[in-house]
Amino acid sequence: MSHPHDSLSLPSNWVRRYAPFIPKNGLVLDLACGSGRHTTFLAQLGYQVMAVDQDIGTISQNHLPTVTARAMNLEGEDWPLDGERFSGIVVTNYLYRPYLDRLPEMLEEGGVLIYETFAQGNAQFGKPSNPNFLLKPGELLAFAHNQGLKVLAYEDIYEEVPKPAMVQRICTVKGEQKGRIPLQFHG
Repeated sequence: MSHPHDSLSLPSNWVRRYAPFIPKNGLVLDLACGSGRHTTFLAQLGYQVMAVDQDIGTISQNHLPTVTARAMNLEGEDWPLDGERFSGIVVTNYLYRPYLDRLPEMLEEGGVLIYETFAQGNAQFGKPSNPNFLLKPGELLAFAHNQGLKVLAYEDIYEEVPKPAMVQRICTVKGEQKGRIPLQFHG
């Protein structure tokens, strides 16, 4: 029998569904990668991955040949990823609005952004509860529109697994998509 917290170490269903849509020819950024659950998943799919977080101790121990782990302060005075380009960017359970607009700038043409984090209303279920870390209704859709990104999929929902939460998710492409979204998802 699996423990409820086991699902917190597995890649999210959203990332699992849309990651194969990221073009294979470039580097994928796992921003605020935490323990590296999505980094490991992306590497297993054959992507070259840059895993970035303040503490990369856990992901550095995995010694995956297609992964570069970099310790960075993502909330400092200067954006540490200036000039970097990626074919895909994955962000989960992280929100820091001052640099949010930098993400589309870092995407190559045809690059895919997969973003998933907590939304307003989550305080009733626990943390995060600070409004600074919760998306406003429709915020990811407005962000994509304002940045000229094409929305491939979007959700703003209550979910019970892996734990009760209010969540927003989006998958976008910069410019024209270079493939097809998987029609079947086997979670």
